[in-house]
Amino acid sequence: MTQNLKNLDLSIELDKKMYKKKLKVLQYEMLNAQQFLLNNKIGLILVFEGMDAAGKGGAIKRLIERVDPRGYVVHPISAPQPHELRYNYLQRFWRKLPQHGQIAIFDRSWYGRVLVERIEGFANKEEWSRAYEEINNFEKILTAGDYIVIKFWLHVSDEEQLKRFNERAQDPYKSWKLTDEDWRNREKTPEYIAAANDMFEKTDKKNAPWVLVAGNDKKHARVQVLQETLAHIEREAQKRGLHLTNVLDKSDLEDAESSSIELLQIQPKKQVKNK
Repeated sequence: MTQNLKNLDLSIELDKKMYKKKLKVLQYEMLNAQQFLLNNKIGLILVFEGMDAAGKGGAIKRLIERVDPRGYVVHPISAPQPHELRYNYLQRFWRKLPQHGQIAIFDRSWYGRVLVERIEGFANKEEWSRAYEEINNFEKILTAGDYIVIKFWLHVSDEEQLKRFNERAQDPYKSWKLTDEDWRNREKTPEYIAAANDMFEKTDKKNAPWVLVAGNDKKHARVQVLQETLAHIEREAQKRGLHLTNVLDKSDLEDAESSSIELLQIQPKKQVKNK
């Protein structure tokens, strides 16, 4: 079944106590997974796309909070530099691929070709239309070798995005994140959602799946990103005849439960009836 943002339940929430409990265990499991990847010389590529202020940075921060900083790099992707425009648009991403055994996290990615470049006219229709197949081939090359690829789309409602924009504008430590371009993009939200749904339909593949994350509740989103990452690593390990053995001592994790494979059964927020 093709994934579509209209089917994403943005009301899902995770209470603070459960969040802290799950987060601690999942972060240690991520550290263990990092060692597994290193020992087996498997590269991990994580792609983060989504609406502005959807929580991509916060999810990335929690994902890498306990892993060894020598084993990962985060690439914040912006518009290509003038010299990069002399090459194929994928060239600058080839140069950022991790070594086997390392982790690369892309905060925005090559999917800009079929998102912002499509919407803003930086790529013509012929260019962005053929990009789906080019991207699929690019990711197929990666996963046919020793790379695991997972792609996340973090999504928030229009109302939640506006709330976060206003909060950023008032916070001197976060106001730098908010630009005039962010406000302009809000006016084109329907176009971006349509482009995203086209992207899911054409590039959601078993070798490089898209995971749609409801981001209205940041706690839920952060936990889901960790869970889905660990679960996909485990599936890919099994395909290679390997097992993601946990070598960590969990005796000091305050009886928190492991959940790298079995995802949390989080219930949608109950609707309060007006009296």
